[in-house]
Amino acid sequence: MKKLNSRRLTAIVLLFFTAALLVSGCSGGKQASNETPGNAPPAEKHLMIYAGAASQPPLELAAKAFEQKTGVKVDMVFGGSGYVLTQMKLGKKGDLYFPGSSDFMETAKKDGVVYPETEQKIVYLVNSINVQKGNPKNIKSLKDLTQPGIKVAIANPEGVCVGLYAVEIIENAFTPEEKQAFRNNIVNYTESCEKTATAISLKTVDAVIGWSVFQYWDPEKIETVKLKPSEIIRIGYIPIAVSKFTENRELAQQFIDFLQSEDGKTAFKKYQYFMEPAEAVDYIGEDRPVGGEYTLPKEWLK
Repeated sequence: MKKLNSRRLTAIVLLFFTAALLVSGCSGGKQASNETPGNAPPAEKHLMIYAGAASQPPLELAAKAFEQKTGVKVDMVFGGSGYVLTQMKLGKKGDLYFPGSSDFMETAKKDGVVYPETEQKIVYLVNSINVQKGNPKNIKSLKDLTQPGIKVAIANPEGVCVGLYAVEIIENAFTPEEKQAFRNNIVNYTESCEKTATAISLKTVDAVIGWSVFQYWDPEKIETVKLKPSEIIRIGYIPIAVSKFTENRELAQQFIDFLQSEDGKTAFKKYQYFMEPAEAVDYIGEDRPVGGEYTLPKEWLK
């Protein structure tokens, strides 16, 4: 019996010894991994941009070029300039604010959510009438948009820059009777520049008051009818500034610098954005103020 107990005791000791080695080996391997952090891939750098959709097609191209050049991932939230500003403020995040006009950048500065000293003007815009390719309704002028049977869309002026500009143009150009006729023809208040242009591409409306660049977003489906010089109140511009919510101001500034470089400008030139105010003036045919703010009349508030 004693011999049998001795064997059992030996087996038990060997079993515990083996288990201890296995635990030690696993523990040692894990420790070695923790002690060599240099072997782990570095955390990916990224930027978050809250952007008005007035810049969407070229900004997507520019962001890809920036990623290829720097390895920095660029995430973008597009929409109406006022709407994405609200998102940025509520979420308290984002590295850059890139609205479609000066109006909403001024709001961002007043709200204290961007660094004013970082603001830069990237490109310039001019309003136009955008119609379906071939202009099947033969729309030749702003007043044609008041004719019965014409389906019109404008962007929601409360949160979208091109809608705000559209209201400014209408209020300046139309008599009260013409304005009412125009408003009777509005079938949609779109939520962004992108959706305003898409309304023409999808043929859900006959015309929109948009930007001249819409034609180059979808040249097979969109055509531009120029406004008279007297109907254009001001030249728009697309500004960008570093958000006060950024955790990497230096990297955000690097992206602004990239947009102002030749590589960055190439993306906007592809879609026929005006790179200087003088180009916009040449397109209009007369000089006009650049930027500024417009207060939306109460009757247009929903």
